[in-house]
Amino acid sequence: MRKKVTKAVFPVAGMGTRFLPATKSVPKEIMTLVDRPLIQYAIDEARAAGIKEFILVTSRGKGALEDFFDHAPTLEAELRKKGKDELLNIVKNTNMESGAIAYIRQHKALGLGHAVWCAKRLIGNEPFAVILPDDVIAAEKPCLQQMVEAFEETQGNIVAAMEVPEDKASAYGILDVKDDMGSMVSVKGMVEKPAKGEAPSNLAVIGRYILTPKVLQNLNKMKSGAGGEIQLTDAIAAEINEGRDVFGFRFNGTRFDCGSKAGFLQATVSFALSRPDLKDELSRYLHEVVALENAAE
Repeated sequence: MRKKVTKAVFPVAGMGTRFLPATKSVPKEIMTLVDRPLIQYAIDEARAAGIKEFILVTSRGKGALEDFFDHAPTLEAELRKKGKDELLNIVKNTNMESGAIAYIRQHKALGLGHAVWCAKRLIGNEPFAVILPDDVIAAEKPCLQQMVEAFEETQGNIVAAMEVPEDKASAYGILDVKDDMGSMVSVKGMVEKPAKGEAPSNLAVIGRYILTPKVLQNLNKMKSGAGGEIQLTDAIAAEINEGRDVFGFRFNGTRFDCGSKAGFLQATVSFALSRPDLKDELSRYLHEVVALENAAE
């Protein structure tokens, strides 16, 4: 029987030190891209892919995440009273019903693999998705939805992949490709943050995964890998070693690394330019800035 993906894990325990001092009191995942926090983009993408259960792996100081998805009766009543129906609908769309969302604490920062392992009791014996909110993907069809559709055919582990320049490969998990089938590639190995010049390909794993429950069993046995952390990449690579399928998926869309300041700014500009209510004014401003820079040169 073909299994469906209905659960997703969101590792959000990181401290977001690259965005200090903003993240001193505000979780990075609550930082806004135009007018929606990063976590909302991730949740909306999961909803579009048919996810029904949302598991956030958090840490101390992340209470604002829980509050964001809770109902806000006072705010909603005020908006209703003032007839601000459009804003009321926007707020209601951020609400998560009781039982749909769960929060698990990761008490020690032991890596992405450990964060996923923390959710194992809620995942059970089912395939599941992992979404890293730092990776925001602009796509006509949401990236995870593309991957869920691919999983329905393959029923194997799938990692989102994109081509990166050779000199950037050491910052990613890199796929060792067995067969290239276009949008899908079968994988014979994975290398986490390879040394410069030793990457087996230019296909990098980015923050979307669909995994079988066997990966959780592999994480049970994992020792620390690259960077002294428990690497999710190593647990997926173990599936290959045991003869089970792992695929890389070339998604249609543009990925922004919102874990970096430059990537966050690029995403802000790109998403704002895609908005009819912001496009004209922002576009004029950007043209003026470029014209002034060119004149100064």
